[in-house]
Amino acid sequence: MAKITFIGAGSIEFTRNLLGDILNFPELKNCTISLHDINAERLDTAERMAKVIAGKLGASPTIETHLDRKKALEGASYVINTIQVGGFKATLLDFDIPRKYGVLQTIADSHSIGGIFRALRTIPVMLDIARDMEEVCPGALLLNYTNPMSMLCWAVFAATKVPIVGLCHSIQYTTEQISGYAGVDYNEVTYLGAGINHVAWILRFEHNGQDVYPLLRQAYEAGRIPPEDSVRAELFNRLGYYVTESSEHNAEYSAHFIPHAGQIEKFHIPIDEYIRRSEENMTEAEDMRAKLLAGEDFEIERSNEYASLIIHSMETGQPRIIYGNVRNDKLIDNLLEGCCVEVPCVVDRNGVQPTRIGSLPPQLAGMSRLHLAVQELTVKAALEGRRDYVRQAAMLDPLVAAILPLDQIWAMVDELIAAHGDSMPVGIRA
Repeated sequence: MAKITFIGAGSIEFTRNLLGDILNFPELKNCTISLHDINAERLDTAERMAKVIAGKLGASPTIETHLDRKKALEGASYVINTIQVGGFKATLLDFDIPRKYGVLQTIADSHSIGGIFRALRTIPVMLDIARDMEEVCPGALLLNYTNPMSMLCWAVFAATKVPIVGLCHSIQYTTEQISGYAGVDYNEVTYLGAGINHVAWILRFEHNGQDVYPLLRQAYEAGRIPPEDSVRAELFNRLGYYVTESSEHNAEYSAHFIPHAGQIEKFHIPIDEYIRRSEENMTEAEDMRAKLLAGEDFEIERSNEYASLIIHSMETGQPRIIYGNVRNDKLIDNLLEGCCVEVPCVVDRNGVQPTRIGSLPPQLAGMSRLHLAVQELTVKAALEGRRDYVRQAAMLDPLVAAILPLDQIWAMVDELIAAHGDSMPVGIRA
Protein backbone atom coordinates (compact mmCIF):
# COMPACT_ATOMS: atom_id res chain seq x y z
CA MET A 1 0.00 0.00 0.00
CA ALA A 2 1.23 3.49 -0.85
CA LYS A 3 3.04 5.66 1.65
CA ILE A 4 2.18 9.35 1.28
CA THR A 5 4.43 11.85 3.04
CA PHE A 6 3.33 15.40 3.82
CA ILE A 7 6.22 17.87 4.12
CA GLY A 8 4.92 20.98 5.87
CA ALA A 9 1.97 19.10 7.37
CA GLY A 10 1.33 22.05 9.68
CA SER A 11 -0.19 23.88 6.70
CA ILE A 12 -3.66 23.23 8.08
CA GLU A 13 -5.87 24.07 5.09
CA PHE A 14 -3.87 22.03 2.58
CA THR A 15 -3.40 19.10 4.95
CA ARG A 16 -7.08 18.97 5.89
CA ASN A 17 -8.26 19.17 2.28
CA LEU A 18 -5.73 16.73 0.86
CA LEU A 19 -6.17 14.16 3.63
CA GLY A 20 -9.93 14.30 3.13
CA ASP A 21 -9.52 13.84 -0.61
CA ILE A 22 -7.06 10.95 -0.28
CA LEU A 23 -8.89 8.98 2.41
CA ASN A 24 -12.20 9.35 0.57
CA PHE A 25 -10.98 6.86 -2.04
CA PRO A 26 -11.70 3.24 -0.98
CA GLU A 27 -8.43 2.12 -2.60
CA LEU A 28 -6.41 4.53 -0.43
CA LYS A 29 -8.16 4.07 2.93
CA ASN A 30 -5.41 1.76 4.23
CA CYS A 31 -2.43 3.77 2.99
CA THR A 32 0.35 5.07 5.21
CA ILE A 33 0.20 8.80 5.97
CA SER A 34 3.53 10.23 7.13
CA LEU A 35 3.34 13.76 8.53
CA HIS A 36 6.37 16.02 8.89
CA ASP A 37 6.70 19.55 10.20
CA ILE A 38 9.53 21.44 11.89
CA ASN A 39 7.10 22.78 14.53
CA ALA A 40 6.04 20.20 17.14
CA GLU A 41 2.73 21.88 17.98
CA ARG A 42 1.69 22.20 14.34
CA LEU A 43 2.69 18.56 13.80
CA ASP A 44 0.55 17.50 16.75
CA THR A 45 -2.39 19.46 15.28
CA ALA A 46 -1.90 17.72 11.92
CA GLU A 47 -1.83 14.29 13.60
CA ARG A 48 -5.02 14.95 15.56
CA MET A 49 -6.70 16.24 12.42
CA ALA A 50 -5.61 13.20 10.39
CA LYS A 51 -7.06 10.82 12.98
CA VAL A 52 -10.38 12.67 13.05
CA ILE A 53 -10.62 12.73 9.25
CA ALA A 54 -9.80 9.02 9.03
CA GLY A 55 -12.47 8.21 11.59
CA LYS A 56 -15.13 10.32 9.90
CA LEU A 57 -14.41 8.69 6.52
CA GLY A 58 -14.20 5.14 7.84
CA ALA A 59 -10.57 4.85 6.77
CA SER A 60 -7.82 2.91 8.55
CA PRO A 61 -4.54 4.49 7.47
CA THR A 62 -1.29 4.04 9.31
CA ILE A 63 -0.49 7.55 10.59
CA GLU A 64 3.11 8.46 11.39
CA THR A 65 4.49 11.78 12.62
CA HIS A 66 8.10 12.90 12.31
CA LEU A 67 10.04 16.01 13.22
CA ASP A 68 12.92 14.38 11.30
CA ARG A 69 12.27 14.94 7.60
CA LYS A 70 14.36 12.05 6.33
CA LYS A 71 12.53 9.62 8.61
CA ALA A 72 9.23 10.88 7.27
CA LEU A 73 10.41 10.29 3.71
CA GLU A 74 11.74 6.76 4.13
CA GLY A 75 9.99 4.44 1.69
CA ALA A 76 7.52 7.06 0.48
CA SER A 77 5.70 6.57 -2.81
CA TYR A 78 4.41 10.15 -2.98
CA VAL A 79 5.66 13.32 -1.30
CA ILE A 80 3.31 16.31 -0.95
CA ASN A 81 5.15 19.56 -0.30
CA THR A 82 3.36 22.56 1.27
CA ILE A 83 6.20 24.30 3.13
CA GLN A 84 6.52 28.05 3.65
CA VAL A 85 10.13 28.88 4.42
CA GLY A 86 10.47 31.77 6.86
CA GLY A 87 6.76 31.92 7.63
CA PHE A 88 4.90 35.15 8.28
CA LYS A 89 8.00 37.06 9.40
CA ALA A 90 9.72 36.53 6.05
CA THR A 91 6.53 37.39 4.20
CA LEU A 92 6.36 40.75 5.97
CA LEU A 93 9.92 41.53 4.88
CA ASP A 94 8.94 40.81 1.27
CA PHE A 95 6.20 43.44 1.55
CA ASP A 96 7.67 46.00 3.93
CA ILE A 97 11.08 46.57 2.33
CA PRO A 98 9.81 47.00 -1.26
CA ARG A 99 7.08 49.31 0.05
CA LYS A 100 9.81 51.63 1.37
CA TYR A 101 11.01 51.96 -2.21
CA GLY A 102 7.50 52.57 -3.59
CA VAL A 103 6.88 49.00 -4.82
CA LEU A 104 3.38 47.95 -3.73
CA GLN A 105 2.32 44.31 -3.97
CA THR A 106 -0.82 42.25 -3.48
CA ILE A 107 0.29 38.63 -2.95
CA ALA A 108 4.09 38.61 -3.49
CA ASP A 109 4.44 34.84 -3.62
CA SER A 110 5.00 33.98 -7.29
CA HIS A 111 6.31 36.88 -9.37
CA SER A 112 7.82 40.33 -8.88
CA ILE A 113 10.23 41.08 -6.05
CA GLY A 114 8.29 39.09 -3.46
CA GLY A 115 8.31 36.00 -5.67
CA ILE A 116 12.03 36.35 -6.31
CA PHE A 117 12.86 36.38 -2.62
CA ARG A 118 10.41 33.65 -1.71
CA ALA A 119 12.14 31.53 -4.36
CA LEU A 120 15.61 32.33 -3.05
CA ARG A 121 14.82 31.25 0.50
CA THR A 122 12.81 28.19 -0.59
CA ILE A 123 15.00 26.67 -3.33
CA PRO A 124 17.75 25.50 -0.93
CA VAL A 125 15.14 23.69 1.20
CA MET A 126 13.47 22.20 -1.89
CA LEU A 127 16.79 20.82 -3.02
CA ASP A 128 17.45 19.36 0.43
CA ILE A 129 14.07 17.60 0.28
CA ALA A 130 14.85 16.29 -3.21
CA ARG A 131 18.27 14.99 -2.13
CA ASP A 132 16.71 13.24 0.86
CA MET A 133 14.22 11.66 -1.55
CA GLU A 134 17.00 10.48 -3.82
CA GLU A 135 18.54 8.74 -0.82
CA VAL A 136 15.56 7.22 1.05
CA CYS A 137 12.66 7.04 -1.44
CA PRO A 138 14.16 7.02 -4.95
CA GLY A 139 11.48 7.08 -7.61
CA ALA A 140 8.86 8.73 -5.37
CA LEU A 141 6.86 11.49 -7.05
CA LEU A 142 7.16 14.97 -5.56
CA LEU A 143 3.82 16.80 -5.66
CA ASN A 144 4.62 20.46 -5.05
CA TYR A 145 2.06 23.00 -3.84
CA THR A 146 4.53 25.60 -2.58
CA ASN A 147 4.97 28.92 -4.40
CA PRO A 148 6.65 30.33 -6.39
CA MET A 149 5.64 27.22 -8.31
CA SER A 150 7.54 27.72 -11.56
CA MET A 151 10.88 28.65 -10.01
CA LEU A 152 10.83 25.88 -7.41
CA CYS A 153 10.00 23.19 -9.95
CA TRP A 154 12.57 24.60 -12.38
CA ALA A 155 15.28 24.37 -9.71
CA VAL A 156 14.39 20.73 -9.01
CA PHE A 157 14.47 19.94 -12.76
CA ALA A 158 17.86 21.59 -13.08
CA ALA A 159 19.63 20.22 -10.01
CA THR A 160 18.13 16.79 -9.25
CA LYS A 161 16.66 13.69 -10.85
CA VAL A 162 13.56 13.66 -8.66
CA PRO A 163 10.29 13.42 -10.64
CA ILE A 164 8.20 16.45 -9.75
CA VAL A 165 4.90 17.96 -10.78
CA GLY A 166 3.73 21.33 -9.53
CA LEU A 167 0.05 21.54 -8.65
CA CYS A 168 -2.15 24.63 -8.56
CA HIS A 169 -5.91 25.20 -8.55
CA SER A 170 -5.99 28.32 -10.71
CA ILE A 171 -7.18 26.61 -13.90
CA GLN A 172 -9.98 24.79 -12.06
CA TYR A 173 -11.16 27.94 -10.29
CA THR A 174 -10.86 30.16 -13.35
CA THR A 175 -12.85 27.92 -15.67
CA GLU A 176 -15.59 27.63 -13.05
CA GLN A 177 -15.65 31.41 -12.54
CA ILE A 178 -15.83 32.33 -16.21
CA SER A 179 -18.50 29.69 -16.83
CA GLY A 180 -20.59 31.62 -14.34
CA TYR A 181 -19.82 34.94 -16.02
CA ALA A 182 -20.86 33.47 -19.39
CA GLY A 183 -23.99 31.84 -17.95
CA VAL A 184 -23.19 28.24 -18.91
CA ASP A 185 -23.17 25.04 -16.84
CA TYR A 186 -19.62 24.34 -15.67
CA ASN A 187 -20.30 20.60 -15.75
CA GLU A 188 -20.91 20.85 -19.49
CA VAL A 189 -17.80 22.91 -20.31
CA THR A 190 -14.62 21.68 -21.96
CA TYR A 191 -11.45 23.73 -22.10
CA LEU A 192 -7.75 23.78 -22.86
CA GLY A 193 -5.28 25.85 -20.88
CA ALA A 194 -1.52 26.32 -21.13
CA GLY A 195 1.30 28.71 -20.30
CA ILE A 196 3.30 29.19 -17.12
CA ASN A 197 1.88 28.93 -13.62
CA HIS A 198 -0.34 31.91 -12.73
CA VAL A 199 0.19 33.26 -16.26
CA ALA A 200 -1.44 30.41 -18.14
CA TRP A 201 -4.30 31.04 -20.52
CA ILE A 202 -7.62 29.45 -21.40
CA LEU A 203 -6.94 28.76 -25.07
CA ARG A 204 -10.17 26.93 -25.81
CA PHE A 205 -13.41 27.30 -23.85
CA GLU A 206 -16.50 25.47 -25.12
CA HIS A 207 -19.98 24.52 -23.97
CA ASN A 208 -21.56 21.58 -25.80
CA GLY A 209 -19.06 22.10 -28.61
CA GLN A 210 -19.76 25.83 -28.99
CA ASP A 211 -17.18 28.54 -28.31
CA VAL A 212 -18.05 30.31 -25.05
CA TYR A 213 -15.71 33.27 -25.55
CA PRO A 214 -18.38 35.33 -27.39
CA LEU A 215 -20.64 34.92 -24.33
CA LEU A 216 -17.79 35.96 -22.08
CA ARG A 217 -17.23 39.01 -24.28
CA GLN A 218 -20.90 39.90 -23.89
CA ALA A 219 -20.57 39.54 -20.11
CA TYR A 220 -17.58 41.88 -20.15
CA GLU A 221 -19.35 44.50 -22.28
CA ALA A 222 -22.47 44.30 -20.10
CA GLY A 223 -20.42 44.83 -16.95
CA ARG A 224 -21.31 41.43 -15.48
CA ILE A 225 -17.75 40.52 -14.50
CA PRO A 226 -17.37 41.38 -10.79
CA PRO A 227 -15.24 44.41 -9.87
CA GLU A 228 -12.80 42.23 -7.91
CA ASP A 229 -11.94 40.43 -11.16
CA SER A 230 -11.55 43.57 -13.24
CA VAL A 231 -7.78 43.17 -13.80
CA ARG A 232 -8.27 39.86 -15.59
CA ALA A 233 -11.28 41.23 -17.41
CA GLU A 234 -9.14 44.09 -18.73
CA LEU A 235 -6.40 41.67 -19.82
CA PHE A 236 -9.05 39.57 -21.58
CA ASN A 237 -10.33 42.69 -23.32
CA ARG A 238 -6.84 43.57 -24.56
CA LEU A 239 -5.39 40.11 -25.27
CA GLY A 240 -8.44 38.06 -26.25
CA TYR A 241 -7.93 35.24 -23.74
CA TYR A 242 -8.61 34.81 -20.02
CA VAL A 243 -5.60 34.38 -17.74
CA THR A 244 -5.82 31.64 -15.13
CA GLU A 245 -4.80 33.26 -11.87
CA SER A 246 -6.82 35.78 -9.94
CA SER A 247 -6.93 39.51 -10.51
CA GLU A 248 -5.18 40.27 -7.23
CA HIS A 249 -2.24 38.15 -8.41
CA ASN A 250 -2.16 39.45 -11.96
CA ALA A 251 -2.29 43.06 -10.84
CA GLU A 252 1.34 42.75 -9.72
CA TYR A 253 2.49 40.66 -12.69
CA SER A 254 2.59 43.50 -15.22
CA ALA A 255 3.55 47.16 -15.51
CA HIS A 256 0.04 48.22 -16.47
CA PHE A 257 -1.86 48.57 -13.20
CA ILE A 258 -0.22 49.29 -9.83
CA PRO A 259 2.42 51.81 -10.98
CA HIS A 260 -0.06 54.24 -12.57
CA ALA A 261 -2.14 56.89 -10.81
CA GLY A 262 -5.76 55.92 -10.21
CA GLN A 263 -5.42 52.33 -11.43
CA ILE A 264 -5.43 50.71 -7.98
CA GLU A 265 -8.82 52.24 -7.29
CA LYS A 266 -10.18 51.74 -10.80
CA PHE A 267 -9.34 48.03 -10.87
CA HIS A 268 -10.09 47.33 -7.19
CA ILE A 269 -6.56 46.09 -6.49
CA PRO A 270 -6.15 44.85 -2.90
CA ILE A 271 -2.67 46.02 -1.92
CA ASP A 272 -1.10 43.90 0.88
CA GLU A 273 -3.81 41.27 0.45
CA TYR A 274 -1.53 38.34 1.32
CA ILE A 275 -0.63 39.87 4.67
CA ARG A 276 -4.32 39.87 5.58
CA ARG A 277 -4.75 36.31 4.33
CA SER A 278 -1.72 35.14 6.29
CA GLU A 279 -3.14 36.62 9.47
CA GLU A 280 -6.45 34.88 8.78
CA ASN A 281 -4.65 31.58 8.13
CA MET A 282 -2.83 31.82 11.45
CA THR A 283 -6.12 32.44 13.22
CA GLU A 284 -7.69 29.50 11.37
CA ALA A 285 -4.85 27.22 12.47
CA GLU A 286 -5.34 28.29 16.09
CA ASP A 287 -9.09 27.74 15.81
CA MET A 288 -8.60 24.28 14.32
CA ARG A 289 -6.25 23.27 17.13
CA ALA A 290 -8.73 24.53 19.70
CA LYS A 291 -11.53 22.53 18.05
CA LEU A 292 -9.43 19.37 18.01
CA LEU A 293 -8.41 19.74 21.63
CA ALA A 294 -12.04 20.33 22.61
CA GLY A 295 -13.28 17.38 20.56
CA GLU A 296 -15.42 19.61 18.35
CA ASP A 297 -16.48 18.53 14.88
CA PHE A 298 -15.41 20.09 11.56
CA GLU A 299 -16.55 19.61 7.98
CA ILE A 300 -14.74 17.50 5.38
CA GLU A 301 -15.53 18.37 1.78
CA ARG A 302 -13.82 17.15 -1.37
CA SER A 303 -11.60 19.88 -2.76
CA ASN A 304 -10.67 20.49 -6.38
CA GLU A 305 -6.96 19.84 -5.73
CA TYR A 306 -5.24 17.34 -7.99
CA ALA A 307 -2.96 15.46 -5.57
CA SER A 308 -5.40 12.74 -4.55
CA LEU A 309 -6.49 12.22 -8.17
CA ILE A 310 -2.89 11.72 -9.27
CA ILE A 311 -2.19 9.26 -6.47
CA HIS A 312 -5.41 7.34 -7.12
CA SER A 313 -4.75 7.13 -10.87
CA MET A 314 -1.17 5.96 -10.40
CA GLU A 315 -2.28 3.35 -7.86
CA THR A 316 -5.34 2.06 -9.72
CA GLY A 317 -4.61 2.82 -13.36
CA GLN A 318 -7.77 4.90 -13.76
CA PRO A 319 -6.83 7.52 -16.37
CA ARG A 320 -7.44 11.19 -15.68
CA ILE A 321 -6.51 14.57 -17.09
CA ILE A 322 -5.00 17.08 -14.67
CA TYR A 323 -3.08 20.32 -15.16
CA GLY A 324 0.51 20.09 -14.01
CA ASN A 325 3.60 22.27 -13.90
CA VAL A 326 6.29 20.29 -15.66
CA ARG A 327 9.54 20.69 -17.58
CA ASN A 328 9.12 22.20 -21.05
CA ASP A 329 10.45 19.37 -23.15
CA LYS A 330 9.08 20.49 -26.52
CA LEU A 331 5.62 21.02 -25.00
CA ILE A 332 5.23 24.75 -25.79
CA ASP A 333 7.37 25.73 -28.75
CA ASN A 334 7.55 29.47 -28.21
CA LEU A 335 8.55 29.30 -24.53
CA LEU A 336 12.05 28.55 -23.27
CA GLU A 337 13.08 24.90 -23.47
CA GLY A 338 13.68 23.48 -20.00
CA CYS A 339 11.57 26.07 -18.16
CA CYS A 340 8.50 25.14 -16.12
CA VAL A 341 5.21 25.19 -18.03
CA GLU A 342 1.63 24.41 -17.05
CA VAL A 343 -0.10 22.02 -19.44
CA PRO A 344 -2.71 19.25 -19.38
CA CYS A 345 -1.28 15.89 -18.34
CA VAL A 346 -2.61 12.34 -18.61
CA VAL A 347 -2.19 10.36 -15.37
CA ASP A 348 -2.40 6.56 -15.02
CA ARG A 349 -0.13 3.77 -13.80
CA ASN A 350 2.59 5.19 -16.04
CA GLY A 351 2.67 8.40 -14.02
CA VAL A 352 2.16 12.01 -15.07
CA GLN A 353 2.45 12.37 -18.85
CA PRO A 354 2.38 15.94 -20.19
CA THR A 355 0.68 16.73 -23.49
CA ARG A 356 2.20 18.80 -26.27
CA ILE A 357 0.55 22.16 -26.93
CA GLY A 358 2.60 23.59 -29.81
CA SER A 359 2.80 27.38 -29.89
CA LEU A 360 0.84 29.85 -27.81
CA PRO A 361 -0.68 32.89 -29.54
CA PRO A 362 2.21 35.37 -29.78
CA GLN A 363 0.76 37.96 -27.41
CA LEU A 364 0.31 35.29 -24.72
CA ALA A 365 3.78 33.87 -25.25
CA GLY A 366 5.13 37.39 -24.95
CA MET A 367 3.41 37.94 -21.60
CA SER A 368 4.79 34.64 -20.34
CA ARG A 369 8.31 35.33 -21.56
CA LEU A 370 8.47 38.54 -19.50
CA HIS A 371 8.41 36.30 -16.42
CA LEU A 372 10.59 33.50 -17.75
CA ALA A 373 13.59 35.82 -17.95
CA VAL A 374 13.14 36.70 -14.26
CA GLN A 375 12.60 33.06 -13.32
CA GLU A 376 15.68 31.85 -15.17
CA LEU A 377 17.92 34.42 -13.48
CA THR A 378 16.45 33.69 -10.05
CA VAL A 379 16.94 29.94 -10.38
CA LYS A 380 20.49 30.42 -11.61
CA ALA A 381 21.15 32.85 -8.76
CA ALA A 382 20.07 30.24 -6.22
CA LEU A 383 21.93 27.34 -7.84
CA GLU A 384 25.14 29.25 -8.53
CA GLY A 385 25.16 31.67 -5.59
CA ARG A 386 25.15 34.77 -7.79
CA ARG A 387 24.00 38.04 -6.17
CA ASP A 388 24.36 39.83 -9.51
CA TYR A 389 21.71 37.52 -10.98
CA VAL A 390 19.31 38.48 -8.19
CA ARG A 391 19.76 42.16 -8.97
CA GLN A 392 19.31 41.52 -12.68
CA ALA A 393 16.19 39.42 -12.09
CA ALA A 394 14.66 42.34 -10.18
CA MET A 395 15.78 44.71 -12.93
CA LEU A 396 13.81 42.68 -15.52
CA ASP A 397 10.66 42.31 -13.45
CA PRO A 398 7.87 44.34 -15.13
CA LEU A 399 6.43 45.83 -11.94
CA VAL A 400 9.76 46.76 -10.38
CA ALA A 401 11.11 48.18 -13.64
CA ALA A 402 8.04 50.39 -14.03
CA ILE A 403 8.60 51.99 -10.61
CA LEU A 404 12.32 52.15 -9.78
CA PRO A 405 15.54 53.34 -11.43
CA LEU A 406 18.43 50.90 -11.47
CA ASP A 407 20.30 52.25 -8.45
CA GLN A 408 17.16 51.93 -6.32
CA ILE A 409 16.55 48.38 -7.58
CA TRP A 410 20.09 47.44 -6.53
CA ALA A 411 19.61 49.06 -3.12
CA MET A 412 16.26 47.33 -2.53
CA VAL A 413 17.67 43.92 -3.47
CA ASP A 414 20.69 44.34 -1.21
CA GLU A 415 18.47 45.40 1.69
CA LEU A 416 16.23 42.37 1.19
CA ILE A 417 19.23 40.03 1.08
CA ALA A 418 20.57 41.49 4.30
CA ALA A 419 17.17 41.23 5.99
CA HIS A 420 16.64 37.59 5.01
CA GLY A 421 20.15 36.71 6.14
CA ASP A 422 20.96 33.02 6.49
CA SER A 423 17.86 31.92 4.57
CA MET A 424 19.51 33.18 1.38
CA PRO A 425 21.52 30.70 -0.71
CA VAL A 426 25.24 30.46 -0.07
CA GLY A 427 27.08 33.00 -2.19
CA ILE A 428 24.18 35.45 -2.20
CA ARG A 429 24.02 36.32 1.47
CA ALA A 430 26.64 38.68 2.83
